[in-house]
Amino acid sequence: MATSIFIELTLLFILTIVISGLARLLKQPLIVGYIITGILAGPYFLNLIKSTDAIATFAEIGIVFLLFIVGLNLNPKLVKDLGKVSLITGIGQVLFTVILGFFISKLLGFSTITSIYLATALAFSSTIIIMKLLSDRNDLESLYGRITTGFLIVQDLLAILVLLFVSSLNGNGEGIAEIISLAVIKGIAAITILYLIGNYLLPRITKIIAKSQEFLLIFSVSWCFAIAGAFQYFNFSIEAGALLAGIALSLTPYQHEISSKMRPLRDFFLIMFFILHGSQLLFGNISQVVVPAAALSLLVLLGNPLIVMILMGILGYTKRNGFMAGLTSAQISEFSIILIALAVELNHVAQEFLSLIILVGLITMTGSTYLIVYADRIYPALAKYLKIFEKKGKKVDEHKYHTEKYFEVILFGYNRIGFSILDSLEKLRKKILIIDYDPEVILQLAKDGHECKYGDADDVEMLNELDLSQTKMIISTIPHLETNILILNRVKRARKKITVILVSHQLDESMKLYDAGATYVIMPHFLGGKHISTMIEDYKFNMDKFIKEKVQHLAHIKRRKELGHEHPKVNE
Repeated sequence: MATSIFIELTLLFILTIVISGLARLLKQPLIVGYIITGILAGPYFLNLIKSTDAIATFAEIGIVFLLFIVGLNLNPKLVKDLGKVSLITGIGQVLFTVILGFFISKLLGFSTITSIYLATALAFSSTIIIMKLLSDRNDLESLYGRITTGFLIVQDLLAILVLLFVSSLNGNGEGIAEIISLAVIKGIAAITILYLIGNYLLPRITKIIAKSQEFLLIFSVSWCFAIAGAFQYFNFSIEAGALLAGIALSLTPYQHEISSKMRPLRDFFLIMFFILHGSQLLFGNISQVVVPAAALSLLVLLGNPLIVMILMGILGYTKRNGFMAGLTSAQISEFSIILIALAVELNHVAQEFLSLIILVGLITMTGSTYLIVYADRIYPALAKYLKIFEKKGKKVDEHKYHTEKYFEVILFGYNRIGFSILDSLEKLRKKILIIDYDPEVILQLAKDGHECKYGDADDVEMLNELDLSQTKMIISTIPHLETNILILNRVKRARKKITVILVSHQLDESMKLYDAGATYVIMPHFLGGKHISTMIEDYKFNMDKFIKEKVQHLAHIKRRKELGHEHPKVNE
């Protein structure tokens, strides 16, 4: 028996490596590779999976670890830090997708309960896939990247509430009102107990345990399994237990250490989940699910982005930010598959609907990945048609906050680097125009009396509107090659000498910007090293001078914090 399972796992992982490698070559998320591996390993093709019960157990452990880590990263204290746009976009997109998905499912002839499940599954986007793609594009710290991260957190919270609710609907013959009432009471009691333990007891325990990294890992796994097992014993789902176990540990100072150590375990067992459910795709009735899968996939690929663009347009964001953020919602989540798998387990929907949602997942994850990867090529072709999304209730007038026509200095991007640059420029008493694509930033700048303009440096029309006849310097704090090339091209068309200072995080891109005509390219990480080396040369071992620098730096940091600025997250 053990030998049989070992051979099965060996063959499955060899197949997984091959298929996942092809997925990477095609710029696809690995989840797509895992599902296709399951399809190929299933009964309709290679028929490699014999020990279904063992693989199912591995898959269940994968879900337990996934939800545990999600809980670890959902510290209740972060909810208060979510901005208005994240809350409105996240909740609004889920709400409208559920409504549209329900009516489309009913039109396809599905029952009410099935339509509710399918519509809910279509509403959530994949945090794992999107965060990876944004990281690959170096867009995590862009405006649309920060908004996307925010509404993905909101969606994760909503998905978790849905999973907790559904997992509680496992009553045996009781009325629905009784089931829900009992679930709410048990849920409140469990959450209260775990919150008290997480807030008062676990921080003290982990402080002792964390002295040994191995012991910390063992304790975390044990805690996860113990709480998940306790929930199952009291007729709750193990998924709910794992999630709340993670949230309880998120209140400790070691949440990030625990999360990083458990990710490899999660990834290993979660592969089994996607392989297992890929193998359960029912090809016998595939013709019956192709049309529904196509219709529901179109809703996700086109409907979800449109909803996000409309909401962001109403909130006053540029069409480019709305478009880029919208594309990130164009796929279903791993939670979607988990939700339908749970519904099948509870006999709320038929097995064929798991096949349907897996097919929708393959289509939307594949399609949205290409949309995001090639977004910079797609956007220019569609830009003129997207103007309607900027005009719906826009609260920032593009020309309202600057009275001058000519400016000696134009600064693209205010936050972070732009803040310090503006301080220096104002001392020169030059006419300065600040251009930013965040409406909140523009409103604050206008309130402070600065000449500013709401716009996006990627907008060629906006760049062409700028009168550069008296401009002597242009500074862009935007670290995107394509955007900075557009700015350089606009300067070339002006046919006059203008000092152009740009920002880049990549060596190759910096060289390209110099070749394209940049006067100077700031590379923040290298510049930081150069600054500290200059300090060492000037101060040598004089601690008093370093302390003086420290006091000034602390004052600067406190000022930035009071203004709501954040330092970019460093991934390397």
